[in-house]
Amino acid sequence: MADSVLVTGGSDRAVRWLTGHLDVGGWDVTCVALSCPDGVDARDCVAFRAADLTDQSETAELVRSVDPDAVIHWTALPSPERHAGMRVFENEVTSAYNVLTAAGRNDARIAWASSESAYGLSCSAERTPPEYLPVDEEHPRRPEDPHGTAKVVGEEIAGMVARRHDVPVASLRSSWVQYPGDYDCRDVRGDLAAGAGNCWSYVDVRDLASAVERSLAGDFDGHEPYLVAAADNYLDRPIEQALRKTFDQVPEECAVSGDDSALSTAKARSTLDWRPVHSWRDAAKETDVTPPTE
Repeated sequence: MADSVLVTGGSDRAVRWLTGHLDVGGWDVTCVALSCPDGVDARDCVAFRAADLTDQSETAELVRSVDPDAVIHWTALPSPERHAGMRVFENEVTSAYNVLTAAGRNDARIAWASSESAYGLSCSAERTPPEYLPVDEEHPRRPEDPHGTAKVVGEEIAGMVARRHDVPVASLRSSWVQYPGDYDCRDVRGDLAAGAGNCWSYVDVRDLASAVERSLAGDFDGHEPYLVAAADNYLDRPIEQALRKTFDQVPEECAVSGDDSALSTAKARSTLDWRPVHSWRDAAKETDVTPPTE
């Protein structure tokens, strides 16, 4: 019998790729959103449930009734910059608390969408470079916006759930998600300032999906954050040149050069046996741009 997984955020574009990846991989997938999103309920192998995840009782009842082996909680508001700050913060924190605590009580493994935004580099009032490069999971988190702050709070909730219910919880700090044949990051590569907030990093949605699945199978206890990014940056120039031009300096501790990513995935590689395999050099030109199906 296939392991069962409950995936929230059914209206998110990345979730459609994620559920397709899990479905093809043999998981018994149930997808959740406020209302039925186009394309999800049309696939025979993916069940759909509608629920308001900011309602604690409704969320708890949903998790109990599905009784999944694993729960994946994805972003509540796919475009946080388009909503009022309080709505972003309240929605993301409340839904994370409700979903993660319900999953913990149900003894389910948990993976959830934290973000590189937790570091606070992208929305700081003054543009400053990271303290060191590559950025890893230990880099200080100093968000100045509701979305990044909600992710920091969400990771604290994840730690609480892991301690209280003795379940493994992975907080996936993913970079800017890109899609085969639709790499938005390439459209802004000429504007260095536009990509400076994450030092021009990205991740292919297929690599993100595989990282999520690996986190559910990973051999770790408690709560662990993992950076998820491509191995390279999306620039056509050496990253150290871009750093100097944007920040007028390169961090004193800098172990990246050329086309290296500014985000380290060493922890995910060693702990989860995951590594990114897609690069903009090929993926940006791909023509098969639909999520996988059986």
